[in-house]
Formats: sequence, C-alpha cells, structure tokens
Amino acid sequence: MSTESETPRRGLLPPSYQRPFGHARRVELAEDRPIRERNKITYRLAHWPIWIFVFFIAPGPLTFDLFERGFDRRMALWLGAVLVATGVAGLRGRLPGVEPRPYIIRFTEDRPNPLYRRVCYTLAWSEVIAFAILNISGLTVAIATGAWRLRQMYDVAYFPIVGVVWLLGALGRLPRVKASTENEGHERRYFYGSVWAVCLAQPVLWLLWKVLPRTTSADALKLAVFIGILAYVGNMARRGLLPRTRPIVPGELAVSD
Repeated sequence: MSTESETPRRGLLPPSYQRPFGHARRVELAEDRPIRERNKITYRLAHWPIWIFVFFIAPGPLTFDLFERGFDRRMALWLGAVLVATGVAGLRGRLPGVEPRPYIIRFTEDRPNPLYRRVCYTLAWSEVIAFAILNISGLTVAIATGAWRLRQMYDVAYFPIVGVVWLLGALGRLPRVKASTENEGHERRYFYGSVWAVCLAQPVLWLLWKVLPRTTSADALKLAVFIGILAYVGNMARRGLLPRTRPIVPGELAVSD
C-alpha cells in the first residue's frame, strides 16, 4: 500500500493484453506508478505488524489454541520472541516493506531475490495453504463422521503441510520466492489474492464456529461459507479487482510494495 499522495493510473485491460494477463479486468501501468527513493518511517512501521502476525501464527497448533481458548503464557513468550526478532530484522531492513528504500524498482528487471524476502514470503505461503487445507479437511471430516477432530488434525498434519511448502520455497517454486524478481509484477497478484481470500474467510469461519452449534447441518453451512468466500475473493483477485492484484504491465519504472 503506497503512502504517496499520487495514485497510480489504473485502466481497463486492453484486448491485446487479455492472453498474457489472463482474466484480469484492470492493470497498473508500471511507468505511471510513483517512484520513491526511500520508504517513509510510517510506511515501514505499517508493514512491521504484518510480519509480526505472520511469524506469530507460524506454530499452527498454538494458533489453534489461541482462537479456541484465548491468550496464555506460551503465546506471550512466543509473541515476545517474535517482536524482538522482527524488530531487529526491520531495523536492519530485512523485512519486505520495512526496508529503508524499495528493493524492486523495475518489475521486469532480472534481479536476485534476497534471502529475507524468500523466507518471509515462503512462511506466509505456508500458513495460507495450511490453514485453508486443514479447515476444509476438518469440516469435511466432521460432516462425514459427526466427530470434530480439527485440533488433532492440526497436531498431525500442520507441520508436514508447511514443510512441503517450505521445501517448495527453498527450491524457488513459489510466486515471489523465486531466485529472480523479474516476474514480480505478476507473481504478487497470486500472493495477495491468496492472502486476501484466506484472511477474509478465516475470521468468518471462526465466528461461525463460535456462534453455531456443532451439528452436521451447521458444519455443512460453515464449510459452504468458507469455500464460498475463498472462491468469491479468489475470483475478484483473479480479475484484478482487489488491492495489489492488478497485473503490472511491463513499462519503465515501478516500485514494489
């Protein structure tokens, strides 16, 4: 999210761009995006809580306990460690969006992707994928068997799932985690679209889990709402109708956010 007063020009996707940019309805022109030499302090501080949250929820079973029973001593200790680690990384400019100056200026430039970016985005990807898979699986099992085993599923399957994603990240097989930043203008769409979808669906599912009874029909409703939000928001992102999901058409200059 840019803190500059100037707003990048956005327009309907020309017919000639329909094939390379899929079904996106709108694009951002790289040459129209405001260029800044340094990130403002407010911009850097606004991004820090994002990475605090990403690292804080990394231990999935602990996060499950947080939403089920509330904050406890274990979570306080882990949050303290995350605050210190991300604070030091942020001061050193080793968190995406918290750097003193933007790392990516030209979206089409074949530039090495720094290790800290690859680690941070890999971790975020692993959480997005694991939480979505486990919630869908847990609700499906509850509907099929009448037994609620989501907590046990988090214990057994969370770290194997994120481990696979970590491996894919280490191999450079994930958007925004590749060795080069050359396709950043496209890859960030997939990342932010996935984040938007899961971050909107997850709180709604938690609310339904709190207010609805644990019956087969209620669990079926929870699953339908959860998948419905994922599909609806994902489609909006695919069409470029959500913040940071518009394709950035190759041009002269751009600033990554």
